[in-house]
Amino acid sequence: MSSVLVVGGTSGIGLEFARVRAGQGDDVVLTGRDAQRAEAVAKECGARGLAVDLARPLEIAAALAGMGRVDHLVIAGVSRDDNKVSDYDIDAALRLVTLKLVGYTEVVHTLRSRLHDDSSIVLFGGQAKERPYPGATTVATVNAGVRGMMNSLAVELAPIRVNAVHPGVVGDSPYWQAKPEKVLAALRTETPTGRLAAMADVVDAVDFLLRNRSVNAVELTVDGGWLLG
Repeated sequence: MSSVLVVGGTSGIGLEFARVRAGQGDDVVLTGRDAQRAEAVAKECGARGLAVDLARPLEIAAALAGMGRVDHLVIAGVSRDDNKVSDYDIDAALRLVTLKLVGYTEVVHTLRSRLHDDSSIVLFGGQAKERPYPGATTVATVNAGVRGMMNSLAVELAPIRVNAVHPGVVGDSPYWQAKPEKVLAALRTETPTGRLAAMADVVDAVDFLLRNRSVNAVELTVDGGWLLG
């Protein structure tokens, strides 16, 4: 049995990963911004819940004070930021940059003494870094920053392994399920596999990155070849 912490695990892919690992008998802790929601969601999938707000990094150490040894750490927290240079929302940009770059790093800093040589970490980025869209000014920037964070942590924390996953369009995730079918259909035609990535595909990719002891400082794209479309 492994001890697994999923930061950003109350919805979407983070929750799906937490649910799968808890179902396999692992000791899973998932976090969300709201304590009651985190506890309720965790109870439903056989995990434990904690309140952690990545956008408030000064509070992260106290929020994670009760965590013990961590074998697998997944940091999946994200904020949807629609931000254009022509109409720049500085507060929204600062929140996302803080959440993804400072918050992610502070989680690792806080847990450093509870990680061990065989621990592994997976960071979540996204394909906006390679295929930005109008409004992706901050999203594309921070997802590209995950690469530098991954490399830096892999060097500093060695032999702990640090990898990153970059999902493309995940068709059955809550965010994309809310989109009109014609939008999803158009995206399928742009994807060489003819199907959009599913949450189960991303969960499988994260599990591989965590478990394969020879995979380190690798960015794994899960998009069905969408970038080639």
